[in-house]
Amino acid sequence: PFEALAYVFGRNAGYWYRAYLSLGRPSLVGTTVKSAAALPQDLAADEKHTWQLGERVYVGTTVGEGVFLGIGVAESASTAALTKVYQEFKTEAQELVAGYVPATVNTDGWEATQQAWKKLFPTVTLMLCFLHAVLNLQNRCRSLKTLCATLTDKVWNIYHATTTDHFSQRIRRLREWAAKAELPAPVREKLLDLCRKAPFFKPHFAFPTACRTSNSVDRLMKYLDRVLFVRQYFSGTSHSARLSLRAMALIWNFHPY
Repeated sequence: PFEALAYVFGRNAGYWYRAYLSLGRPSLVGTTVKSAAALPQDLAADEKHTWQLGERVYVGTTVGEGVFLGIGVAESASTAALTKVYQEFKTEAQELVAGYVPATVNTDGWEATQQAWKKLFPTVTLMLCFLHAVLNLQNRCRSLKTLCATLTDKVWNIYHATTTDHFSQRIRRLREWAAKAELPAPVREKLLDLCRKAPFFKPHFAFPTACRTSNSVDRLMKYLDRVLFVRQYFSGTSHSARLSLRAMALIWNFHPY
């Protein structure tokens, strides 16, 4: 807490708050990534729901190689609002590497997120998060523990396929099993929905280094979630919220040192 810093080091809480916000002003990409070769080609992106002055806002987050590369506040989860947030990452990345375009970006199934990335980088390959598909299925049968365990094993077995043909074969077998097994209607529908999304999971085989799940961004967003909870979210302007998020991200990026 800024009050604790003032107690130990002097000054006052406002002084340390302003010093903290000043860390949000430099380029997040340029400060963290010191060479063009180190700029990741495979990214993950997601939005964290939070509150500013009691109103819901969305923290658009871009990560790569275990660090925050972009973060900002969107007033809504629309394509236009998210594009504006993710644009900041694009601008900073292209200041470091002119014409930079990531090869892949992993997202959940939120259409506005995917459209925002396609608008900013038309040639990027979108990687649909397999983990979200598993979690959505588990949520339909969490009270049926035996069924939940069976379905989880079957779905992760598909994930571990080694080739496109192998993946397609396991999808077909899962679809056939779902048609014959006695399953609650919501579970069957969600399972068949996963099978219908198979084409969106296949690009991984062309990009073996890409993020197949959202784990890389989820880990960092859990830290973000704890920070936001402790500070009781945002009670100031959008500008101060943005600087605060960027300062938090930069501290995370350099905390190993």
